[in-house]
Amino acid sequence: MNTKHILVIDDEEDISKLLRMTLEANGYRVSTAFTSFDGKRIQTRDQADLVLLDIGLPDESGQETLKELRKSFIGPIIMLSVQSSEQEIVMALDNGANDYLIKPFRTGELLARIRSCLRGRIKDEVTLSDGSTTLSIHFQARTVIRNNEPVKLTSTEFDLLSLLISNEGRVLTHQYLLRTIWGPGYIHQTQYLRVFVGQLRRKIETEPNRPEFILTESGVGYRFYGKQNSNT
Repeated sequence: MNTKHILVIDDEEDISKLLRMTLEANGYRVSTAFTSFDGKRIQTRDQADLVLLDIGLPDESGQETLKELRKSFIGPIIMLSVQSSEQEIVMALDNGANDYLIKPFRTGELLARIRSCLRGRIKDEVTLSDGSTTLSIHFQARTVIRNNEPVKLTSTEFDLLSLLISNEGRVLTHQYLLRTIWGPGYIHQTQYLRVFVGQLRRKIETEPNRPEFILTESGVGYRFYGKQNSNT
């Protein structure tokens, strides 16, 4: 049974009730708040492990609440919204959200996103699989093994892959990736990023045109998925 505490900040009573029932049925401890004020108060008092935050709250924008929470809370925050505009999604991710789910969403998808966000940080060595391809990454040695064969990556390719894997399951925006890997002068060079992602896919994916590891979030960025086999 999970001992993780999840705080739900959503002013829709039916949604909050459904989320509480679903999460508690899966072993999570749940607190709920219907306003930004109450959500921040509960978080300060009880320190949840993860926050589900609605973007439309009655007393304050969810984006503003997100920025306020990020001043002191380092745990994962998943935004919930009926809004599907790329601008809102990118803004939330750049403001510090770990993920973004558009209502209505499937229960299984929500639980998978929560598990991904709560998963421990990857250590120095990890083995990942998509079912047909196995990747072994040693971060300190900066080596990658694909199906028992060494993969030759450039320094930049390895840095990009490491950043994606270290944030497994989380959407990383184009701007975040460009700023982190290449610097602030490159934040608008999305085509540059696409070239490097394409090169990585050709080297690590079974079918580069149908990637299983590096997934595209259209207009937003990229998300890395891989079933973790082991880490040390």
